[in-house]
Amino acid sequence: MSPTLVVVLVAVLGFIAIAGFGWVVVGGDGSAAKLAKRAQTLTVNRVDAAEANRIRRAQAAPDQRRRQILKTLRNQEREQKKARLSLSSRLRRAGLKDNVKGFWISSSVLALVVGVLIIIFRQPWWVALLLSIGAGLGLPRWVLNFLANRRVKQFTATFPDAMDVIVRGIRSGLPVHDCLRVIGRETSEPMAGEFRRLVENLGVGLSVDQALERMYESMPTPEVRFFSIVLAIQQRTGGNLAEALGNLSTVIRARKMMREKIKAMAGEAVASASIIGSLPPGVVTLISVTTPAYMAPMFTDPRGQLLLLGGVTWMSIGIFTMRKMINFRI
Repeated sequence: MSPTLVVVLVAVLGFIAIAGFGWVVVGGDGSAAKLAKRAQTLTVNRVDAAEANRIRRAQAAPDQRRRQILKTLRNQEREQKKARLSLSSRLRRAGLKDNVKGFWISSSVLALVVGVLIIIFRQPWWVALLLSIGAGLGLPRWVLNFLANRRVKQFTATFPDAMDVIVRGIRSGLPVHDCLRVIGRETSEPMAGEFRRLVENLGVGLSVDQALERMYESMPTPEVRFFSIVLAIQQRTGGNLAEALGNLSTVIRARKMMREKIKAMAGEAVASASIIGSLPPGVVTLISVTTPAYMAPMFTDPRGQLLLLGGVTWMSIGIFTMRKMINFRI
């Protein structure tokens, strides 16, 4: 073998040895390192995804709970509204006996009497029918709503005083039950009757929530709802009940002052609506008294009767619209 070939062979072998040594030292475990890095990356990504899912669930839990609470409150409000609109609830709110059958019998008798009277006065049959329906369905319900609203106003006006009685009783060492009994014995109606029923319901074994719910059914006011919420929270979590009821009394009085202020501000609109609503009937009555022959065709001729019916309908729509615009609820 020639010396030149030997030198070339030695150089190639040396290069191979040096390259192999460098590969072992620098990058011999590259595949393992890449595999380890890839596994670490996948693990980190998996941990990040799990953490992100956990954070997402933690953020979604309050929203879901809030939506569930809102849904429950809407359902409760819908059920309470149906209960408030029922005839039985309105009878109890007016302070009358819960006798729905008697109410319908009285309404039917009133409608029959009005119809017979209209026929006796020789009016058209459709006039007798309309007036009978109005007397049987509209008049008793209007009277019932009037009595119920008047009783609710009387209850709301004296409710802060009842809260003050409870606050003074608790601060002097009396139990809440005895304070409720004092209100039912010492205050005026309808406050006394409602609290007497509340004490009776508590005495027969009902819980505070159930007794207050029955009180709210017969007197569906925001003040009673606030009172029941304060007592329910104090019963579950404890706390200074006297201070909470004192704050409730202050809030109720502030609501009353705001209601009176809005009533004074809307007084001009109420007066305008009353004048505008009373002008057409007043003019018709005045003309009928001064010149009866001039207004007679409006009551005897079918065309005049149709015009009177249309006028009454549109006037009623206008009055109800104006009442809706000036009726503010606080």
